[in-house]
Amino acid sequence: MWNMFTGYVLVGLFGFGGISASMYYIAVEKRAWVSADDYTTSLALGQVLPGPGLMNTCIIVADKFHGLKGVLVALIGLLLFPLLILLGVVTVYDRYAYLPAVQHATYAAAAASVGLIFGTGLKLAKVIIKSKSALFFMACAFVAIAVFKLPMFETMLVLAALSIFVGYREDTP
Repeated sequence: MWNMFTGYVLVGLFGFGGISASMYYIAVEKRAWVSADDYTTSLALGQVLPGPGLMNTCIIVADKFHGLKGVLVALIGLLLFPLLILLGVVTVYDRYAYLPAVQHATYAAAAASVGLIFGTGLKLAKVIIKSKSALFFMACAFVAIAVFKLPMFETMLVLAALSIFVGYREDTP
């Protein structure tokens, strides 16, 4: 339980701007709680469930090891320090947001966050792309959302249903 708590404290502390990169690093690379395949499966399930996707993933991973107690410990570890830090940052930002240096720092932090998300996406893509159909659906999602500007929810709903159907058909003899 302590390992789970301290791991999620690290995820929460290092995950400002998006916890995806730090969660992958801690859960897969550093603490080896789950394999890259298991993490990707948990992440996919967490993304399609209602609520924050990575919070759902945290719950799925923690539940595998310690059940409800593990989930509670993981959520406290994940949220405690970021909440305290956020309250401090919001207080300071509210006072100094008009300064150009603060505005530029905000833009730089946003750019760094995009880089972390992109890097984690590449790591996950290596795990996900095991079949031509997985690559096809990934490309379809990118083209539909980024190129044709189709609504994300509807696109993901349709592609998720189709990919489940295709995956089922690939697995059945």
